[in-house]
Amino acid sequence: MAKECLLCTRREFLKAGSILAVGAAMPTFLARAAAAATPEMGGVIKGFKDDRILVVVQLGGGNDGLNMVVPFTDDNYYRGRPTIAIPKDQVLRLTDELGLNPKMTALKALADNGQVAVIEGVGYPNPNRSHFRSTEIWQTATDSNRYSQTGWVGRYLDNNCSGEAEPVAAVAMGGERPQSFNGVKGYGVAFQDPNSFGWTEGQGMAHEGNFSQINKVARPHNPTLDFLKQVTNNAVLSSDRVREVSKKYKDTVQYPNDSFANGLKTVAKMIAGGLPTRIFYVSLTGFDTHANQTGTQNNLLGRFADGVAAFQRDLEQQGNAERVTMLTFSEFGRRVAENASGGTDHGTAAPMFVIGKNINAGLVGGRPNLTDLDQGDLKYTTDFRSVYASLVEQWLGADSTPILGQKFKQIALINKKTSARNILG
Repeated sequence: MAKECLLCTRREFLKAGSILAVGAAMPTFLARAAAAATPEMGGVIKGFKDDRILVVVQLGGGNDGLNMVVPFTDDNYYRGRPTIAIPKDQVLRLTDELGLNPKMTALKALADNGQVAVIEGVGYPNPNRSHFRSTEIWQTATDSNRYSQTGWVGRYLDNNCSGEAEPVAAVAMGGERPQSFNGVKGYGVAFQDPNSFGWTEGQGMAHEGNFSQINKVARPHNPTLDFLKQVTNNAVLSSDRVREVSKKYKDTVQYPNDSFANGLKTVAKMIAGGLPTRIFYVSLTGFDTHANQTGTQNNLLGRFADGVAAFQRDLEQQGNAERVTMLTFSEFGRRVAENASGGTDHGTAAPMFVIGKNINAGLVGGRPNLTDLDQGDLKYTTDFRSVYASLVEQWLGADSTPILGQKFKQIALINKKTSARNILG
């Protein structure tokens, strides 16, 4: 068994056994191994220049951007969608030509307050219309014809988090660790409930006997075993830290009673409690609207807007609103024309939102042409990696090149006063 563990790759280990999840017992040998360590709560993780936070929200399933950010003066929009188009008199107007879905009144209020940037026509070259593959492209930030074992968040942490490992450098709300967290050093955890957050044994190699042998192996020095010991020990420590942080803050903000809002509520508690997390990840799924789209999408967009608005109120109450910026994405948009089932099929480009107090609010990027299409789909006008690069450099204060593999044109998303490029030089 020890030989098998020696041959395990870091990727296999992380996939099989390093998930911290709900309601799991902590193996006693791990608790003993970590008992002597006492990390401080809060503060800034070594290697980072400040305590800024990025919250990433995924709208899973392929959200229809045209019924979220509505081009209500474009007759081609109404010709292509005779039954599912948002009526002009219901659109929440952002400009004389574009507006939000009528269920997004809470987000409209944030926009009116200068806290929302809408980036139009976001996509990538040679788009893929598969949920799995397109999500992978967004998570790894690669070209559509390339594959990567690491994600953009993982590479960001690998390149900027120095010193001791911090499993809570990135936290995803839910039972699954997003592919974007994959990195060489193994930062990032996923959980649903901080009060029952703990170590769980996985399948295959991820059993106490295997981990015990890892921790008992004597020298000679083995980099892989050192990595596994570090990850397991820090996983135990992060369990205790998350539970302690969750008890610190008693919020008075009323959140909607749904899983997405509850995820954001937990993120707010983690921030208020001083968890030194750099990136939080929250998902809202259900946007694969091939049939009967109107009711389904409207309901989801309402949940999204109401949850985000409650989160922003919470941050304001805490005094942490200046520290946090939110980014939203979906793996692709939908086709321009509706289908025969009152829905829309897989498409390509769609809007992204950047939300916060330190952003350059308003409309950003080129608007896609509803008649100049690619096989019935919108042509992208902004590469999503330009958005990533802009936030990594302007908000997080890091060099985006080693994270994205090349230099992408930036968009002025963060205002000059608070841009990390100006503050940090």
